[in-house]
Amino acid sequence: MPEPSIHFPDLMPVLADLVNDLIALIPEDGSRIGNDQIRAALEREAGEPLSDDVIEEAKNRAVAMGAAEKARGPGGGLKAPGVAPPPRAAGASTGERTRRGNGAGTPAPQAAIAPGTTAASVLTGELRNQIDRIWDAFWSGGIANPLEVLEQLTYLLFIRRLDELESLEERRSQRSGQPMRRRIFPEGSDAQGRPWSELRWSRFKELGDPASMFQVVGERVFPFLRELGGEESAYTTHMRDARFTIPTPALLTKVVELLDAVPMEDRDTKGDIYEYMLGKLATAGTNGQFRTPRHIIELMVAMTEPTPRDVMVDPACGTCGFPVAVGEYLREHHPEVLSDPELREHFNHGLFHGFDFDTTMLRIGAMNMLLHGVENPDVSYRDSLSEDSASEENKYTLILANPPFAGSLDYESTSARLQRVVKTKKTELLFMALFLQLLRPGGRAAVIVPDGVLFGSSKAHKELRRTLVEDHFLEGVISLPGGVFKPYSGVSTAILLFTKTGRGGTDQVWFYDMTADGWSLDDKRNPLLPLAKLGPNPKEALEEGDHEKNNLPDCLSRWKQRKESERQCERSAQSFCVPKDEIASQGYDLSLNRYKELVHEEVEHRPPLEILAELRQIEQEILQGIEELEGMLR
Repeated sequence: MPEPSIHFPDLMPVLADLVNDLIALIPEDGSRIGNDQIRAALEREAGEPLSDDVIEEAKNRAVAMGAAEKARGPGGGLKAPGVAPPPRAAGASTGERTRRGNGAGTPAPQAAIAPGTTAASVLTGELRNQIDRIWDAFWSGGIANPLEVLEQLTYLLFIRRLDELESLEERRSQRSGQPMRRRIFPEGSDAQGRPWSELRWSRFKELGDPASMFQVVGERVFPFLRELGGEESAYTTHMRDARFTIPTPALLTKVVELLDAVPMEDRDTKGDIYEYMLGKLATAGTNGQFRTPRHIIELMVAMTEPTPRDVMVDPACGTCGFPVAVGEYLREHHPEVLSDPELREHFNHGLFHGFDFDTTMLRIGAMNMLLHGVENPDVSYRDSLSEDSASEENKYTLILANPPFAGSLDYESTSARLQRVVKTKKTELLFMALFLQLLRPGGRAAVIVPDGVLFGSSKAHKELRRTLVEDHFLEGVISLPGGVFKPYSGVSTAILLFTKTGRGGTDQVWFYDMTADGWSLDDKRNPLLPLAKLGPNPKEALEEGDHEKNNLPDCLSRWKQRKESERQCERSAQSFCVPKDEIASQGYDLSLNRYKELVHEEVEHRPPLEILAELRQIEQEILQGIEELEGMLR
């Protein structure tokens, strides 16, 4: 008799998604996917632990639909219906095949990345070598601009992703007996009689002839990408300007072969691989201004504590480092964001927003979001300082940004609404006015500004600081080390943390003097501690002396105490609070050194007469030596 089904009325929509995900996991060659693998995969998709009953019900439904049959053997699981399992590999008896209860053949789980470190720390050496080989292939093939390399890799990753989505939908359709819900590649052939299926990654990579692949990709795949508008997503929008610049069939063939060997099944791995590629863009020199250090981003995210219902924006998003970090924070601290249908819809379609006026950066940023599991973020073209943002006013609850500070703009090219807030040409002040305009009342922000914003003496500088302190709620000022943005900039910067109120609220402002961020402050920016001890939330506890090399955990810890114990700190400490009235009396100067008390160590010097007596003694010894030398020469 069939096993009785368990009914979960409240979980029906979620369970249907789990069943679809489960069906797509079942190998087509008749091999088995074990119960442990099923649980791990479904919980990764759901974003939270699942009960035994829910997983068993998903398995029963897949079997009842005829899409799977229960497998025999240790670990149970499912297999494709009516397909004989493949012969066991020779190494299976020696522990190469994973068995339940036998840890000898189970690979050690990949350690999660320590917040604040680079993605390179969690990628295996083989994966890093694979990416390095792809990069070297472009270099030797004639493309030396790192931004162009990343752009072409972004296109190829997108093409591969489209094929994966099509294959997943085909498998769901075949197993469930239902028609495909969405078809990316048309059926049949084009007007010239060429099959549309040739545009798929899995097809053109098997053509065998480099010249044929080069022709298909250049003349058919890229035009198809530019016209792909069936779904108005950030990815299809930005891919409309895609240009194929790989110069030779040999280079394309080599890159496709190398990229095809890189595993992209796991969301975390996909994201870390792309972060590693972005790291190459940063270390390349001239284009590094697009990258804010990941550990600084994650500190700012942790301090603002995003929630699943936030609406965040980065008005100068670049490669989308801040939105990606917010997504990862929510997955870790609010797993319900992916299990609750309403929150998941908001996560994929309404939570993330980013603007930039560099179309290349928008494409790279959109792909970065996709590979980190966000389906449709709002990553759009906008010159944030020039365009009228009336439609965006009071829209966002969270701003995280490190906007470019390019000096001055012409009045004619600047938004009139911003000029009414602060009359200036300085981009750093205009961006601050923009942040206040975009936030809705109660919205909070953590933004990086050059030090000049903190103490500039112009009327615009003072008025902006007065507005932050008197009209809104300025909570914190973090002075960053001077070398944080090396090798491409040595400018001194700070993080401002504030909440838009329109009715004031500033009582005391918390200051923190960060002297070390875990990395050397020279052009090389080498880690000063093991990677597990870096970032604002290190995986390993810091030992005595480690704080002098990584202040981020201490900064985050003290921030959480800013309304309690931090109020009692002396001005000579690394962090302290300053009353609003004192800041107002100083012309709203927000530079830390204005309020920090320097402790001078008392140094005792010997009495002058004692020093003179010693000098006289030394002089007598010298004269005596000279007389002895003269006697020897006579």
